[in-house]
Amino acid sequence: MSESLLRTEGTLPGEPAGPLYTWWRGDPLPTLTALPGLAIELARDLDLLAELSDLPAHEIQSRVDSGHRPYLARLDGVAVAYGWVATRNASIGALDISFSIPRGNRYLWDFVTLPDWRGRGIYPRLLQAILKHEGEASRFWIGHDAPNLASARGILKAGFARIGEIYRLPDGSLGMLATGPLDRARAGASLLGIRLLEADR
Repeated sequence: MSESLLRTEGTLPGEPAGPLYTWWRGDPLPTLTALPGLAIELARDLDLLAELSDLPAHEIQSRVDSGHRPYLARLDGVAVAYGWVATRNASIGALDISFSIPRGNRYLWDFVTLPDWRGRGIYPRLLQAILKHEGEASRFWIGHDAPNLASARGILKAGFARIGEIYRLPDGSLGMLATGPLDRARAGASLLGIRLLEADR
């Protein structure tokens, strides 16, 4: 099935499920002005993370034990945002998929800026801090639900490129149309274990 057939008369291949973005070591990293008082760290206080995310402490510990690294942003000492970096395995509940993460790759997920602190540019700065801190990795991946425009703005501002759009196909499977370089879209589809629709051209 080719992209041209999938898009006959402007139709989509299925229900939009969300985009996939990537940043590879060596890609441009936009310069973001310093945000006074902002400090970003690999989180050590798991009880604080549990409180911020409204998750039980054992769930936070289970994530850490499974190779997920939590990052915390503070503004003038106050915890204002957090996010997770998967290093071994990851799951996307909304898509009902789980996948292994190859060496040198990272999957970024579950990012939240607390409501009182949104709109200050904390999210893209948190993402960039992670790119710099995770120096042993060369490929970073992140996505969001289809309608989340605020997440899209923050991800793009941090320097990520949108390389694919994921769809839930009529047969219930998932497929992705490339929206960026085909080699990166192929790598992203392979990571997630889903079909790259352009590959059938």
